[in-house]
Amino acid sequence: MKLLGRGVNVNSKNVHGRTALHYAVAFRNVEAVDVLLRRRAKLDLQDIVKRILMLCIILSEGLNMMHCAAMNNHTDIVAYIVDDLQMGELDKEDQYGNRLFALAAAHGCVRMLQMLMEEPYNMAAMEENKVGDTPLHLAAKNGQCEALQLLLDNFNIRNEVNQAGQTALYLAADGAHEDCVQALLEAQCDPNIFTLSRSSPLHPVCERGHFPIVKLLINSGAQMNAQNQQLHTPFHLTVKNCHIPVIHTLLEAGCDPNVKDHMGQTALHIAAEMGKVDVVEMILKAGVDLEIQDRQNKTTLRVAARGNMVIIVDMIIKAERYFRWNLHSESPLTFKLDHSPDTKPVRDIIWDLAYKHLKRNDWKKLAELWEFTDDQVAAIEEQWTGPNSFQEHGNRMLLIWLHGIMIEGSSPAKGLYEALLSVGITKIAEKIRMEGTNIDTRKCTVS
Repeated sequence: MKLLGRGVNVNSKNVHGRTALHYAVAFRNVEAVDVLLRRRAKLDLQDIVKRILMLCIILSEGLNMMHCAAMNNHTDIVAYIVDDLQMGELDKEDQYGNRLFALAAAHGCVRMLQMLMEEPYNMAAMEENKVGDTPLHLAAKNGQCEALQLLLDNFNIRNEVNQAGQTALYLAADGAHEDCVQALLEAQCDPNIFTLSRSSPLHPVCERGHFPIVKLLINSGAQMNAQNQQLHTPFHLTVKNCHIPVIHTLLEAGCDPNVKDHMGQTALHIAAEMGKVDVVEMILKAGVDLEIQDRQNKTTLRVAARGNMVIIVDMIIKAERYFRWNLHSESPLTFKLDHSPDTKPVRDIIWDLAYKHLKRNDWKKLAELWEFTDDQVAAIEEQWTGPNSFQEHGNRMLLIWLHGIMIEGSSPAKGLYEALLSVGITKIAEKIRMEGTNIDTRKCTVS
């Protein structure tokens, strides 16, 4: 080959390490490829671009020109190399053990896959690469749904695992490729095959909050209470990351919120420790076992108290009393702080009572009368706001009591009056009785 009358080395590289043949293949110039190959251009020169069409580095991946053409869907270039040049031996492994068919699957090159499956090529190989991934794994991992569907339609391969114990379904779920997950589930792939770390496809999607995929897996029979190496269930992981829609979905589907992880913690322990009020509310309303202790013998109430999560402490005590007394609420159940305008008159009386009238230990007398447990009283007392902390403790205890009274439909004014008389605080009891006559308790609701 001559240029301006001079001989030219067809294998010379430019400053980017690319030869003329690389450019010819990249731009699908069949005529140029023909000329260069007839001038003995080297097919196995390694480039420092990853994908020729995108001008990215590929040297480290050990790709030859046939690899590059295959992974960019250049069927005409591959056909020329195989048919005209009889160089089918270039269908060899790259440094990761991927052959042409695997590379085409990984990059979603459907036309290339179809060609390689046909006569006379017969290069459709579903063999594993060096980490045990089949072409189905690679298509699923990269979200190449059309290529994945082609493989499912033409090969009897579904639940094979790679060296990490991952199926194609696991990789599709882990990559948040919803369409691939759906295709694999419709092809009857098993959602309950576990990796070497005991993770199911449901674990990573719950951890990351991929709500649509969670629904798909649950509807296909995924085990919601499966535990990984750390004994985390999918519910533990979604609670840790506060994915509210996924938490709701798992609870609605009947997951067990009482399962303990390697630290002996339930999901409620985790939510209480993190101070996540909305998550705690959802779990409490599901009716969890509040007596479960972690490896340090702490209940969720104790965890919240030690973390100074005052709102959550009060919510847990409300829930304990609610389930203990088998109460039933006609209004939507909540254990959060009551901000309802309907109960404001009663709450004003309670605040006035706690901050202006009750002495240091009076609130504990009332708590004992109303059957607050020692642990509940201790959890309330954990909060320290100064020498007069007892005032806030009393106010909180009274509001917790009010929560149950409102659910019962009883009169809070009458209940306070009778309780104060019972513990010998008669003067304040009479004041409460007089103020209570102005409260229409029938309009009070918990909110």
